[in-house]
Amino acid sequence: MAKLYFRYGAMGSSKTANALMVDYNYYERGKRALLAKPQLDNRDGEGVISSRIGLRKECVFVEDLVRMTMEEIQKYDCVVVDEAQFCTKEQVEFFVHIVDDLTVPVICYGLRTDFQRNLFPGSMWLLAWADVIEEIKTVCWCGKAATCNARFNERGEMLTEGDQVVLGANDNYTALCRKHHRRKMLRQEV
Repeated sequence: MAKLYFRYGAMGSSKTANALMVDYNYYERGKRALLAKPQLDNRDGEGVISSRIGLRKECVFVEDLVRMTMEEIQKYDCVVVDEAQFCTKEQVEFFVHIVDDLTVPVICYGLRTDFQRNLFPGSMWLLAWADVIEEIKTVCWCGKAATCNARFNERGEMLTEGDQVVLGANDNYTALCRKHHRRKMLRQEV
């Protein structure tokens, strides 16, 4: 039975690497997975999903996926969506359609919350509608579970205001436990 999965984690929890491993596992078993990401995520170039550890694979944009015919989608055994936090409610509804009506599993990877600990729109609807919700864990500098994303500026100061979406990786963000996020402690004070 096909299901809608939402696998979320803080920055640096290997969400993209996990998505690419799922794609490879399908390939290794003679099956086809379709990789997709929202067009907003252009950090790695057009039509490419890339992890920090160097794994890369071509993908389609979610915006193109929703225009595909039922027959085109049913050629795949699974749909894997990276950076799903950037999806719209309508796109998440389309994932539900793929699962319920086309019986193709959809596995979404993304952040749960932004740097202010507010839900992203795509994450909110995935949390509401996913059949399976799983956390991909990572750790704070202190060793506790990191569940918060901290954005910082070039001076290494944690930011608490600004646009919800500023694309970046290790150069703009780090994962912290809630305690150190609340205290704005990006690292141990000396």
